[in-house]
Amino acid sequence: MKFKGFTLDTFQEEAINAIEDNYSVVVSAPTGSGKTLIADYIIEKHKNDNKRIIYTAPIKALSNQKYKDFSREYGEDKIGLMTGDIVINPTAKVIIMTTEIYRNMAVSNDKDISNIAYVIFDEIHYINDIERGYVWEESIIYSSEKVRFLCLSATIPNAPEFSRWIQAIKKHTVKTVISTYRNVPLEHQFFDYELGITSLEKIKEACAIPSYRAVFRQKGKRRERVPEPNHMELLEELGEEKMPCLFFSFSRRDCQLKALELAKKNRFKKDVSLGQYLSKKLVNAPSEISKLSSTRALRDTIVQGIAFHHAGLLPVIKEAVEELFAQGKIKVLYATETFAVGINMPAKTVCFDGLRKYDGINFRLLNTKEYFQIAGRAGRRGMDKVGYVVSMIFRLTFRYNEVKALTSKDTDPIKSQFRLSVNTVLNLIDQKSPAEIEKILRLSFFSFQKFGDNYDKVPTKVLLARYESIMHRLEHLEFVRKGKLTEKGIFAAKIFADEITIGEVFATDFVEELEEYQMLLIIACLVYESKERDKFKTNFTDEGLVKLKKRLFKYEYVSREKKFLNLDLMTTLIYPIYHGKTFFEVLETTSLLEGDLIRFYLQVLDRVGQIKKATDNYVLVRKMENCKGIVEKALAGIYLID
Repeated sequence: MKFKGFTLDTFQEEAINAIEDNYSVVVSAPTGSGKTLIADYIIEKHKNDNKRIIYTAPIKALSNQKYKDFSREYGEDKIGLMTGDIVINPTAKVIIMTTEIYRNMAVSNDKDISNIAYVIFDEIHYINDIERGYVWEESIIYSSEKVRFLCLSATIPNAPEFSRWIQAIKKHTVKTVISTYRNVPLEHQFFDYELGITSLEKIKEACAIPSYRAVFRQKGKRRERVPEPNHMELLEELGEEKMPCLFFSFSRRDCQLKALELAKKNRFKKDVSLGQYLSKKLVNAPSEISKLSSTRALRDTIVQGIAFHHAGLLPVIKEAVEELFAQGKIKVLYATETFAVGINMPAKTVCFDGLRKYDGINFRLLNTKEYFQIAGRAGRRGMDKVGYVVSMIFRLTFRYNEVKALTSKDTDPIKSQFRLSVNTVLNLIDQKSPAEIEKILRLSFFSFQKFGDNYDKVPTKVLLARYESIMHRLEHLEFVRKGKLTEKGIFAAKIFADEITIGEVFATDFVEELEEYQMLLIIACLVYESKERDKFKTNFTDEGLVKLKKRLFKYEYVSREKKFLNLDLMTTLIYPIYHGKTFFEVLETTSLLEGDLIRFYLQVLDRVGQIKKATDNYVLVRKMENCKGIVEKALAGIYLID
């Protein structure tokens, strides 16, 4: 079978035949094997009918890339984009959106997602994510019975179980399609400071030999002085014949430092056209971008075909790097793991700076899904016979058995992370009867994994424990009265984070005396994710802040909200833009990277949009419009907002 000029692989044919039978399909196939072609078939199949297609992605970067790809393929008039901060052509035939956006629309039964033929879940294995996994699960649970799903993932060891769950709760056939064949096989290698690029077994043997670096200390104790492996030595041994190389580090700062270190060695011939390309990319951007340390660093490295890519960069800089990489102009790209999620830019070689990462709580070994997600970027179809994966090994933390298990095979099954949120409970109360609520809670993947085909036999007490706990709290705070949502509850049902605090502030009389500056400060405190390394040089104290503090800390329902302890810090980010200062002037007062500051302002905009949509108070709507304008003015020229 041929489609779009390609002779389809067996797994692609299987999936397409199932789509023709109007089945849902779960596809597990290696990175780069052509899973997106199945999504293309769905779009092509429905291009002339009145059905719509939703394509969801786990991160905005992938959503934005898919929007560009599909717009080129099918025309901008056929494609829309919704990522919270950007809304383009929302009534289009095909809508690209983050999975959170779809989940929110499905839970609230939004009329804008009616008449859907298929929902395509790219990177469905994100259901494993401890913080966000419930989003994918709820997206499936709350979708219309008429909707069909295409679930795509690199590897799902328990794909048949996942398919059986969807089939059990949605009452239609779900086809499981599995392929283990990689068009470009991977060769897994390791780099040791002494042995160079070698096998895991040889490193194990070397570690067993007493080291001449051992230094004897008091009472017979000894300490190993073992050097860490060096990225430049690895690349030297790798040679240009195994480039382009994607070099993954789990530190943004480290990505930039490594790129600068490599550039100082002048290993690669300079190509001034690459610097000119970057300059041309910035011609229409604010001049301040060229003065940023990250931009100056990239100018120093890019002429040698060396670059870096991470979420702390401005969109225009990331875009320039991606374009040059896609053109084959980048020899070595130092990147964080987000570059491996969905963005279809493979390289001949993938290198790991290490196999441990900080997950926000502690340092841990990668799991197999994370490793193979990144490793899968090695090997370009039609260009390479093999893809090389090289992991740097530090002997002091080396554990042969765990590294062997990690790099041999993706063995991590997908597991339910289902948890009831306040928003979910509010919408259930608003839309469903008690009997329907109990039935829906039985539909979770958690129930299915725990009780199998007897998922509907989960003890009611166990099933409803968290629901009733949230329900009692909502009743106590008068978001719910006699089993119905109050006016405050109806408002909060349209808010998807900090529902209770936002409801208490913006859906009560409390909001009436708030000015736009105070509103922005409140929202800023709620979206700001405190990090120990964050520094703020200047705080701004004025009458508006003093009054807000007094009111908040006297208000029983929000006085215990710990996030409001950051009010003084948030003046650093809000006061300047409220008084007309630029994004770049704010950057000078904080240690936040430019990409992180953009993300912060976009989250503020997202909450502003939610509040505006949730309220019927025309005064509050007007003030939210003003808040939106203040933030958008600060981002003008550096971020596309529709």
